[in-house]
Amino acid sequence: MNNAVNNGVWSGTWVAERLGLELVGDDTLTQMLGLALRRNPKRAHLLVSNVLGKHVPQSPSVVHGHGFALGRRVRELLGAEEAAEAVVLGYAETATGLGHCVADGLGTAPYLHSTRRPVAGVPQAGGFEESHSHATSHLLLPEDPALLVGDGPLVLVDDEFSTGNTVLNTIRDLHERYPRRRYVIVALVDMRSAADAGRLDELAREIGARVDLVAAASGTVRLPEGVLAKGQELVARHERTAPPPASRTAHGRVERIGLGWPQGLPDGGRHGFTPRHRARLEGALPAMAARLAEAIPEAAGRVLVLGFEELMYAPLRLARELEQLVAAEVRYSTTTRSPVLAVDDPGYAIRSRIVFPSHDDPADGPGERYAYNVAGGDFDAVVAVVDSAADTAALHAPDGLLAQLAAHTPHVVLAVVPSYVPEPLYAPALSGERPAMLPDPLRGPAFSSYPPEEVGWLLQDLSDVTLEAPTEEREEAIQSGGAHYAESLPVEYQPSPQYQELFHAALDTSAARIAQAVGVVTETVIAERSPRPVLVSLARAGTPVGVLMRRWAQFRHGLDLPHYAVSIVRGRGIDANALRWLAAHHDPRDVVFVDGWTGKGAITRELAAAIEEFEAAGGAAGFDPEIAVLADPGSCVRTYGTREDFLIPSACLNSTVSGLISRTVLRADLVGPDDFHGAKFYRELAGADVSVAFLDAVAARFGEVADAVDGAVKDLLATDRTPTWEGWAAVERISEEYGIHDVNLVKPGVGETTRVLLRRVPWKILARAGAGADLDHVRLLAEQRGVPVEEVGDLPYTCVGLIHPQYTRGATGADGKAVAV
Repeated sequence: MNNAVNNGVWSGTWVAERLGLELVGDDTLTQMLGLALRRNPKRAHLLVSNVLGKHVPQSPSVVHGHGFALGRRVRELLGAEEAAEAVVLGYAETATGLGHCVADGLGTAPYLHSTRRPVAGVPQAGGFEESHSHATSHLLLPEDPALLVGDGPLVLVDDEFSTGNTVLNTIRDLHERYPRRRYVIVALVDMRSAADAGRLDELAREIGARVDLVAAASGTVRLPEGVLAKGQELVARHERTAPPPASRTAHGRVERIGLGWPQGLPDGGRHGFTPRHRARLEGALPAMAARLAEAIPEAAGRVLVLGFEELMYAPLRLARELEQLVAAEVRYSTTTRSPVLAVDDPGYAIRSRIVFPSHDDPADGPGERYAYNVAGGDFDAVVAVVDSAADTAALHAPDGLLAQLAAHTPHVVLAVVPSYVPEPLYAPALSGERPAMLPDPLRGPAFSSYPPEEVGWLLQDLSDVTLEAPTEEREEAIQSGGAHYAESLPVEYQPSPQYQELFHAALDTSAARIAQAVGVVTETVIAERSPRPVLVSLARAGTPVGVLMRRWAQFRHGLDLPHYAVSIVRGRGIDANALRWLAAHHDPRDVVFVDGWTGKGAITRELAAAIEEFEAAGGAAGFDPEIAVLADPGSCVRTYGTREDFLIPSACLNSTVSGLISRTVLRADLVGPDDFHGAKFYRELAGADVSVAFLDAVAARFGEVADAVDGAVKDLLATDRTPTWEGWAAVERISEEYGIHDVNLVKPGVGETTRVLLRRVPWKILARAGAGADLDHVRLLAEQRGVPVEEVGDLPYTCVGLIHPQYTRGATGADGKAVAV
């Protein structure tokens, strides 16, 4: 009863004779397919595959072999180079296992299948409709939405290719957001009509991509006029006149066994299955199959491994492995949502039907589920393989699947595979947002002198572009052309030996102080923002602080926190493409933006406005614009390590303390709408680089400040930290007192003052009386540039740098452009 041809009778004969259907095509077509009648108002007949392992129990080696062979054919079609870049997508529920087998045949392709089971916390990265199905909506829920991004071939796998509507819907939906050059459609049978045959070529011309088709067999079903109504009437008449199935009491024994499924290994392709996952599964299969073999009675002559709806591949691979271990004849099939009429006739493909209630809390509500050709199959044992989401009370109920199986076989073995639920990752929004076709972050040593695990730069490498100019020339160009300050770079300051000595002396005296501030801000973030924050530094001053916070989390909590660096430009906002990348790979609610220090709070306000604009434009919601900083002398934020204005040695230097990375660049001819902002990697300055030495010196003091950090955090969390913006008020007062009349020419704090002396045209430095060694490097730089240092008694900052009003072409206003005085 389990073959397409039984005792010389084709298992499509019953339907063909009564509906006048005709199956025309390859010689192998009737060997691969039988026919049945659907209880479905959209299509009368059902093509029942004999090699799919869904409705008809089949040797698992045969099932896997057909899919694997199709994968090899795809590999030959694509060639090794393109095959290495391919991604395979299978269709729920019938082809989830077949698609996985095709991916096996390709060898290195990651696999994803559509699903009709929404998973809490996993966003939808795509979807499409299957018009003829009883359950039409398909969801795409990859753990990593980047799985669908790329230009490599997309291989779409279904059990049959009939009208082509499902595949056309899929390609159109995905191509709109994840365009690529090539698609390959794979099916066991190609059953398109002549009218449908040309639609793939039309689609290929429409989207400008190549579309190929690979099938094991091909043909058509010739349908007489009125077949749908005739089929519905036939189903209704047969269900009215057929005798009810005899009531059977469960007599078989039900036994649960532990599979020993590897922890963290996906149970299938619902959220993606990579070559690394495949290797783990291959290694674990022998031991799991051995546990199954031990549970099967030695005298068993015929055994069925029964999968569960979309869970097809794991049971198939277990069955295939079991087939090698036991003397019994092993067969494989799965339960299904699809309602099909059962007729006990050798010329009909579905000879028997077990009906049971759904047991996995489906999104569309409870309903009947089915196992076909199991009753009457003379199985001595049935191994039911379900995922843990389906291991419910309904499964074990008196009318549930296990009891129904036990009424037809003496021995039922239950094996439960843990349902894999990935940590939440956020896909690009589906409504109106352009997909982020963005590269992976740049990492050292190819970009920056930091080790690759310390930080990923969401930037593009502009190292080969000449962007530097002497200060006056650069600022003249800004003024005369109205150019933005971020369109060029200042010449990197090369510190004198005396200045370098000051840096190292400052580091020696302040390392413990910095270490404590790092600990305080990190502990505050973990306590208040997220237990596993994603650190996102504002390049470049924030980057060393982000790395140190990451190191503290490792030191104190054993956490391996993600850390990235992104560009923010005054007047232009944060890099929106970087935000899109982050939203596609992490929960925006876990993202914590990090900077070195606050001055008057301009960047704090810039970030808040940029996040608001990003969300208003349809970007992902959930980013918190509040910055976490090492030092907040301006009282601009709630999350900080200290509010003292002291020397942070990383402010003393430019790229040589920041991984040899320049300031970020945003220029229209270099940075397109789909690009990250740019920056340069100054490899040639490696001899003067102290980036890692700075980090190591501070991190070495973590142990000695740990107790002080605990006390400071306890006090801080109990403190009212509402920003007072007193720094902004002080800057406004200084701007008026000194006749500057523009707050953008007033740079408060040790860090900002240092930047004025290194990169701008300074007028004078205001220093708080008695500031001491914290300002040694500032005094030295001021002396070298001929800039006066004026001591001031009433100053909320340790120092303030004033940009010279005579060089307004070098000053930038709130819009980032030249200021006219």
